[in-house]
Amino acid sequence: AKESLFTLFKWADELDSLGRIQDLFDCYEQALELFPTDEVIINSMGEHLFRMGFRDEAAGHFHKALKLKPDYPEAKENFYRVANWLVERWHFLMLNDRRRNHKYQQAIQKAVEGGCNTVLDIGTGTGILGMCAKKAGAAEVYACELSKTMYELACEVVTANGMNGRIKILHMKSLEMEVPKDIPKRVSLVVTETVDAGLFGEGIIESLIHAWNHLLLPPQSTQDPSRPPSQAGRVIPAGATVFGMAVQCLEIRRHHRLCVSEVGGLATAAAGELHSPVSCSSEDDSTEPYTTERLSRLPGGYTPLTEPFNALDIDFNNVQELEGLCSREVSRVRLPVTGEGLLDALAVWFQLHLDQQSSLSTGPKEDTCWEQAIYPVQTPHNFPLRPGDELIVEISCRDAYLRLCSVAIARDGRENNPGPSGNPNPSLNAEAELCSALACLGTEQSSGPRDYTMLECAEMALLNNQPYHDSFRRALAKLINNLKDARSVQGQGLEVMPLTDPPSGPMDPGPDPFYVLDVSEGFSVLSLIAASQGQVKAYSSVEKTQHQAVLRRLAMANGVPEEALEFWLNQVEDEQAVLQRPSREKLWSSIILDCVETCGLVRQKLMEKATLARCLLEDGGQIFPERIVLYGMLVESDTLLLESAVQGQEPTLGFNIAPFINQFTVPVHVFLDLSTLQCRHLSDSVELFILDLMNTNANYTNRDVKVQASASGRVTAVPFWYQIHLNEEISVSTFNQDSHWKQAAVVLHQPLAVREGDWLNVRYICPTKCISITMTM
Repeated sequence: AKESLFTLFKWADELDSLGRIQDLFDCYEQALELFPTDEVIINSMGEHLFRMGFRDEAAGHFHKALKLKPDYPEAKENFYRVANWLVERWHFLMLNDRRRNHKYQQAIQKAVEGGCNTVLDIGTGTGILGMCAKKAGAAEVYACELSKTMYELACEVVTANGMNGRIKILHMKSLEMEVPKDIPKRVSLVVTETVDAGLFGEGIIESLIHAWNHLLLPPQSTQDPSRPPSQAGRVIPAGATVFGMAVQCLEIRRHHRLCVSEVGGLATAAAGELHSPVSCSSEDDSTEPYTTERLSRLPGGYTPLTEPFNALDIDFNNVQELEGLCSREVSRVRLPVTGEGLLDALAVWFQLHLDQQSSLSTGPKEDTCWEQAIYPVQTPHNFPLRPGDELIVEISCRDAYLRLCSVAIARDGRENNPGPSGNPNPSLNAEAELCSALACLGTEQSSGPRDYTMLECAEMALLNNQPYHDSFRRALAKLINNLKDARSVQGQGLEVMPLTDPPSGPMDPGPDPFYVLDVSEGFSVLSLIAASQGQVKAYSSVEKTQHQAVLRRLAMANGVPEEALEFWLNQVEDEQAVLQRPSREKLWSSIILDCVETCGLVRQKLMEKATLARCLLEDGGQIFPERIVLYGMLVESDTLLLESAVQGQEPTLGFNIAPFINQFTVPVHVFLDLSTLQCRHLSDSVELFILDLMNTNANYTNRDVKVQASASGRVTAVPFWYQIHLNEEISVSTFNQDSHWKQAAVVLHQPLAVREGDWLNVRYICPTKCISITMTM
């Protein structure tokens, strides 16, 4: 059987590499006919599906493998990974938000009792709104759901609540629904919550326009008020009011634009204009105009620079208004500046009007399951505001996205355009910056398309992380000096064949260089920092042409010889060969591994890469980092519980939903900001685990650590972070305010009650990156 599995997997990998996808799945189907309950085959097929983007189908295979063998670690880790994508944490938050649930239920009940007896629930999710309509007495209830996972979940929930056959659930987009093909006649009520933090991002405008034109009865007419509600159409929610506010926030700034003039000893001015993919600019409609944040949880907080303003009102029961939304003229509002600070973003939230009497707010001061939409300012330098200024904001709804752009600042009767300026020097004082920008006013429109390079938000925050890059530069400089000393002791060393054709530049007559390989994910300047040391030949894993161009510009501006930096990993097709040298005569002086994901987890297969890297180092060479130490603490946090599973013993609005959606509970929470997480610390921080990349014998598969409770309470989670040791003396933490990394936490399935002084046993299990906790008496 083992030989059969080995042959299957090797053949599947071969078919995958050749792009013979149909043959690959035929191969798996035949294997499953022979071994229908083999969890390894089922899990492996799920992995291929996941890599190809079929996440729904992959989840089904991982789930099936786990049912066959609940302690199968590979299937468990795969299922957790895909479950995070399929059933996002806001599903749990929404179901735990009792206020929101009751308000929706009351609005639906009032509409049904008022005569709306045929109902369509668009984007039904768990089916809760459709069940509310049925419970309120609706004669006919239909629901549609695009996600296969959520559709199957809704079917299970509806059946478990005795409504199977009484609610018709369709696995399709509402935009594809037709009368009488999918539903027999037009309905009198549409209920939906297909709204995101920016209100329109989940397509509610398009789906409601289609519903009014094809699925809903005509709205109640003022000319014919005698028409009963059962013969008129309406929507819950009835409409929304959108609010905005200008803010200063360093955390937002450093994720969306370059904030530093120097990084790792390199001047950054030559990089050109860099910013994140989030843009409200009309030049690129392919990018979303906003990101989302929970303002109340941002590290360092935020400073309001204006009072909240009304950005938009929309009536979901007026189809003409919905159809005219995208063609509305761009509107301008002038906002008096009330606070002093740098303009970093416009924060946006809304009030959702369920009916004339009831509404829900997603504001930053509300205890709500929604985040706020963030429209970052993408200028290459700072724009200071002060009381007395006016901020001029443009508002539009192009492409059914709500777009807000800061277009001008008025001061002393003059307007300044806070768009791209000719002076990106962040060292200028506030008045000089504003005067410089004023001098550029009017020139941008005629200068043609903006020339900028896009970095992911995490890549931008990494580039702005000065302490990390400075620490790396010092650690690498020490390694190079040690290797130079070793070569001096050995004399001139061995003559070797050059790595590539002999360059004609200044490195020819010099001593043999030290070879450094950076295999970091995404955009990284570590290879360039290495090349700037002198006598170093650095190889970068940066693949995107635009990103390579940025590194070349920086190299030229910082006096790094062109031949000292090369890009070659994008030419390597075999993943197993990424650490291999083009020439076998030489070994690497250093290999830089990207060890920790931005989300707060150790990268998959890190130790396998480290094992290979160690074999390719010259004597005295080093992997960066040399080891990683994991730290954690015990906390009590209701917030983490609410985001991880539906809480409490009582049914949600009287419906049995929790057991079904809680199947998708993921114990490891990522992208946490521990500094702002609402929690009580129940212990000091403790060292939980060490991953030694330079010494494989120092590692272990699991470890038990005794932790003493420093306070009484309920242990609900173990947040964790890393101390990344570049060498014996130099390290950086993933838990400080300059870090581009977030933290993660393991949330306990059952909270543990502890008293001050109690001892707990924390076990860290390495292969699955999980922490399990047991109490020792």
